[in-house]
Order: sequence, then structure tokens, then C-alpha cells
Amino acid sequence: MQSILGIETSCDETGVAVYRGGSGIVADRVYTQTDHAAYGGVVPELASRDHVRKLPGMIRQALDDAGLAPDELDAVAYTAGPGLAGALLVGAATAVGFAAALGRPAIAVHHMEGHLLSPLLDADSSLTFPFLALLVSGGHTMLVEVRAVGAYRLLGETLDDAAGEAFDKTARLLGLGFPGGPAVARLADQGDDERFEFPRPMVNRPGLDFSFSGLKTHTRQLVARVDRADHADVAAGFERAVIETLVIKCRRALKQARLERLVIAGGVSANRRLRSALDVALPGRVYYPPPALCTDNGAMIAHAGWHRRHEGSSDGQINVRPRWPLAELSAPLNPEP
Repeated sequence: MQSILGIETSCDETGVAVYRGGSGIVADRVYTQTDHAAYGGVVPELASRDHVRKLPGMIRQALDDAGLAPDELDAVAYTAGPGLAGALLVGAATAVGFAAALGRPAIAVHHMEGHLLSPLLDADSSLTFPFLALLVSGGHTMLVEVRAVGAYRLLGETLDDAAGEAFDKTARLLGLGFPGGPAVARLADQGDDERFEFPRPMVNRPGLDFSFSGLKTHTRQLVARVDRADHADVAAGFERAVIETLVIKCRRALKQARLERLVIAGGVSANRRLRSALDVALPGRVYYPPPALCTDNGAMIAHAGWHRRHEGSSDGQINVRPRWPLAELSAPLNPEP
């Protein structure tokens, strides 16, 4: 069966993995950059430089892990967008150059399709199409109806800040580390989520779009007038507001699309309270990627590349799309039965 090398460099994770048809992921390496913590957010130039430094060694390590020589690869997949332009270019140039040296095709993969399909990598999963997907991360919050690979319909998305971005900004307000999601969740463990009132943005309006900028503003104003000893209660209340907003929208989307299965992917999907709330509140079954695949990684890119392996190009062109609407994707050529 074919072996696909996947390269992910859309933001601040460098991911390299190998997917083999019939076997699944046979190698997976992820490097999370830490230099951004001092700045309270991802610095694009620093991200690009780290990708340049890390990719060559990680590709060698992944091939060794898979027990493959470079010329045993059948294609090289890479994240072409959406993401940070400079970071995407590093991964794309590396993938296209490596593929050209091997005489193999390079496959441009949509980052969000990688996330959408990542729960299928769980060998123990009973997930089948169709399903509703909640993609929730630092850069994206969206609800997508998934009928098959490449058959996606966007039902709702954030109009401003993504949920993960709101977590990061709240962590910054509270003097916590970066990335903010895990830091806020840890502090929330010590707090009372009912002490302070927080809005649930846009839940009383029709539709499935999200907005977290107002919640962020509310949190900033609250932090300005409370003591540091109150920060755990602020974190708990903020986290609960985000989770309840996501749950309400998911319940509404499942009913609207007449679906029974929900897939949740992206970095925020690792949040323990969010998972518990969805499992309890929703009528159908909820599926999650393996924990290691919740954040950005090369495994999901290699997997999505395998589904689109017939679309690989050998023309040597380096193409990235920092803004790439999911709606522009079509079904893959020669899809698997």
C-alpha cells in the first residue's frame, strides 16, 4: 500500500508523519514551539524560523520511525492553507523540493480537512459518514456538515475571535502562560464557575455563527476590577461560558442538519470539561480524535493527503493559500470505496 509523508507548518507546531494505506499512521513527530510564550501569542517570523530549523531532522526521524528509505515514499503531502503565510511557505517549499528530488508528487492539503478527518485515524472508532463537525481551535471555530470526504457544508463560524483565541487572550489577562487553553483550564479547576456572571454570546439569536469578542471584553473588564485571588473564579466562569455556548450551538446544528453524530477536532477539543459537557448534553454520539491528534500535527495531513493522493502534482510549483475557504474543496479524485 502507498506511503504518504505529511508535513504540517500552518502555525507554531512543526509536524511530520507517515501514513501507510492499510496500516494507518506508522510515524508521527510533533515539535511545539515555546519561544512565543514571552510575547503572549504566536510571532509569525519566529514560527517560520523554527520550522526551517526543525523540519529536515524531523523528516529523517519520521522516516526512520517508519522504517522507510526516502525513495520508498509514494508522495509528500503538506499543509497549503489556511495559516500563517511564512510558516506555510516553509512547509510547502520543503515538501515540494523533497518530492521533486524523489520524483514523487506533492499534495496540497487543506488544514481544516486534516482536522475534519482526524477522528477517522482512531482504529477503535465506529465513526461513519455523515456527521457534524465542530472545529474549535486558536484560529477557527466552525460547524461543518460532513457527508463524505470532500463533501462539506459550512453551517456556522465565528464572526470575530475563535474560541481558542479567546482562551489565549484570557490567559494573558490573568497572567498565565501560552498557549492559554490548558493554562486557563488548570486555573479553573480551583475556581467557582458560578461566582461571576458571563454572557453566552449569540445563543439567543437564530443561526449557528459564533462571536467571542464580547466575552473577551467582558472578561477584561472583570479582571480589571477584581483581586488576583479572584482569578480562579474568573477562569472557571469564562471557561463555563465558552463551553455552554459551544454546546448550545452544537445541539442546534445537529437538529438543523438532522444528524446524530458529532465530531469535535482542533486544540480546544482536548478540554476535559468541554468533552464531558458534550457527552452529557447531546442526544447522539460524540467522537474525538486521539488526544495526540487534537492539536496541529503531521498525521492528519498525511492522512488527508492519502485521500487526495491522486491529485498530487509534480510540476514543482509552490502554492500556499493563507486564506482558503473550506467550501472551495471538492470531492477527491478516485475516492476510496
